[in-house]
Amino acid sequence: MLSVCALLLLAAPVALGSDSDAQRPRHDSNLEIYKRLFESKRKDQLNALKNLVELNDVNQQYKIIDIMLKGLFKVLEDSKAVLIAANVQPEDPFPLDDKIKEAYSHVVENTAFFGDVALRFPRIVHHYYDRNVDWSRLLRWGLRFCNLTGVFSGGAHQHVLTLMSQELGITEKSADFVNPYRTERDDRQSGYEANMQSV
Repeated sequence: MLSVCALLLLAAPVALGSDSDAQRPRHDSNLEIYKRLFESKRKDQLNALKNLVELNDVNQQYKIIDIMLKGLFKVLEDSKAVLIAANVQPEDPFPLDDKIKEAYSHVVENTAFFGDVALRFPRIVHHYYDRNVDWSRLLRWGLRFCNLTGVFSGGAHQHVLTLMSQELGITEKSADFVNPYRTERDDRQSGYEANMQSV
């Protein structure tokens, strides 16, 4: 009997150790792979946005951004539906199912890209975004999702989400908030916006 008790005492730490190991967050190699792909995607997004910034026709910028935002929020809405239907939580390991993986990446990439657009074209984005309650709800959901995934942990991409949240009034502006992309061009766009509202 004594040897059985001794065996149980020796086995208990091993058994308990394996339980606690299962509860510890594991390194998600699929998420790490996705983060590298995300970096590449972000470079492509910023290059595309650079062309829009260099376009000197405010009229065209409004039209392009209007179409872009409608498409972006449609993708965000559809992707949210897929993730909710699959009961995917942002803290879960990176998904392996192709449909869920695509929805996950669409949420992360489109939320980040919207942040870039909002910071570089604040007046144009406010013109469309501020009037659309559904977009506001979707963006808040997307931000929450992104902030919990681990994809944005620290670094420049997290900074974009933080600045965008402050620019759009989703979170309170910090005392030292400055939109680093705001330019004199934004003031000219403000005049254009006033003309569009009177039409």
